[in-house]
Amino acid sequence: MHEKERELVGLLAKQCKDIGDVQSLLKNLFKGTIEEMLEAEMDDHLRYEKHSPNGDGSGNSRNGYNKKTLKTELGETEIRIPRDRNGKCNPHLIPKYQTKTDDLENRIIAIEAVKKSVYLAI
Repeated sequence: MHEKERELVGLLAKQCKDIGDVQSLLKNLFKGTIEEMLEAEMDDHLRYEKHSPNGDGSGNSRNGYNKKTLKTELGETEIRIPRDRNGKCNPHLIPKYQTKTDDLENRIIAIEAVKKSVYLAI
């Protein structure tokens, strides 16, 4: 484990009193990570970042969120999925109508591991 990871674990551990707190924290971290990745997909789809003036008059823009309940290894988790006004964005991370993560947790961990190995190689 790297120094920054140890610091994060230490900070998070201070918030937990029992195993239920740990599971709840992991569930919230998973939810937050998924929602951030979906926002990044929307940025890529629209070709501008959230709140950017580049979206003004673009012909398509953000149009709120839909809610979806995912069945994960950590239990059910409700996430917010950004939507675009034209309804053309099809998320790749969690496709429309998918409600099970199908090992998504492990894929996210693998992506993070690849990022870290690339970062360490630089």
